Amino acid sequence: MQQPQPIDESTNDKVGDTAMAPIAPNIGPLALFLAFSQLALSGFGGVLPWAHRTLVERKGWLTEREFVDTLALGQLLPGPNIGNMAVMIGYRFAGYTGAAAAFAGLVGGPFLLMIAAGLLYTRYGALPLVQQALSGMSAVAAGLVLATGLKMTATLKRHWRPWLFIALSLAGVGALRWPLLAVVGGLAPFAIAAAWGTED
Repeated sequence: MQQPQPIDESTNDKVGDTAMAPIAPNIGPLALFLAFSQLALSGFGGVLPWAHRTLVERKGWLTEREFVDTLALGQLLPGPNIGNMAVMIGYRFAGYTGAAAAFAGLVGGPFLLMIAAGLLYTRYGALPLVQQALSGMSAVAAGLVLATGLKMTATLKRHWRPWLFIALSLAGVGALRWPLLAVVGGLAPFAIAAAWGTED
């Protein structure tokens, strides 16, 4: 009678871990370049709302929490936050080539469009119709940024601490007109200390 073979627990654990581990999407430099080109050319009034729509809602490359974390890090680093995010996201999926492709897609199209827009504004910017159009676009841009901010608050913990720092940031930048760098530099250490050691 054949004896039953012993079960290799270490192999079984590895198989289980592999089955449970999330599969990272296979995203190449070309896909990154096209995606960031699309969101850059769609981002009238600011790229951030369109980045959230493209990367989280449409393509599903990032979760809500990953988007918020990447944005927070991009805000703290020097340079434009969306540019920092493009480099970080591109590097995450395709290394240095992906980082370069994402950043090139983000700035390439708008660079050419802004040269053309600058030439047109120099010639026609003083017209009343153009001034009214720019005022309307400013209102739309503010609404898009506000809507994106409200969506991202869904990832915050149901606790008073995040909302306290949101209120302090709004008061410092919006009401008191303090410099953004001073507000972020002053509140960031306290926000990190308040979140340190809390459960997810």
